[in-house]
Amino acid sequence: MIPLHYDLHLHSCLSPCGDNESTPGNIVGMAVVKGLDVIALTDHNTCKNCAAAMAIGKEYGITVIPGMELTTSEEVHVLCLFYTLEDAMGFDAFVESRILPIPNDPKSFGDQFICNENDEVVGSFSTLLISATDISFDRVDDVLKEFNGVMVPAHIDANSFSIQSNLGFVPPDAIFHCFELQHMENLHKMQDANPYLKGCNVITDSDAHYINMINEPVNTIYAESNSIKDVLDALVRSKNNG
Repeated sequence: MIPLHYDLHLHSCLSPCGDNESTPGNIVGMAVVKGLDVIALTDHNTCKNCAAAMAIGKEYGITVIPGMELTTSEEVHVLCLFYTLEDAMGFDAFVESRILPIPNDPKSFGDQFICNENDEVVGSFSTLLISATDISFDRVDDVLKEFNGVMVPAHIDANSFSIQSNLGFVPPDAIFHCFELQHMENLHKMQDANPYLKGCNVITDSDAHYINMINEPVNTIYAESNSIKDVLDALVRSKNNG
């Protein structure tokens, strides 16, 4: 097992709340400068900038996991991480048809830019990506199984868009093996309130919407290698150090 510095919750210029300077190339470049080994691109309800980020990551020698921050029908945020770009884009198409059909207003919410592997803006997404989908929290695990994805409830200690804030508890029939904390010092409090969490792995990420918010190399996961497969296998099978 080797230690890997990670940040698995990053937003690009495709997320309306993300900065337009957060192109795939700038994200990957900043992660390399900061000394990270593995990152995940997790835009709101879309994976459409993952291909560019992964291609750029390959050039820079950093592992980029394709992902998405899904908004459930209860407005709970869930990180969805994938072993392959093909699986990610299959899930992307599934989610696209299940987002509330609210047009994006760039002046109110921000742009939603799609980039290519040369870091050029090649289009934009017209539906507001921060809207809820019609996928309920209790369906996420089953849906992700169809796309070989890993479910990680996001920032569960946050005051909004989390299990704690929107559901009030971890559902008794929940099935996930890893969760994300906004603040690692809340771990024991969250575990005491929700015993299910004691059997899960835990990560903490930046949730960066600006490239300068990307984490320094302070959080570590131990995996067999820095491959996407080994990193995701570590999330669901091994205890992590955050």
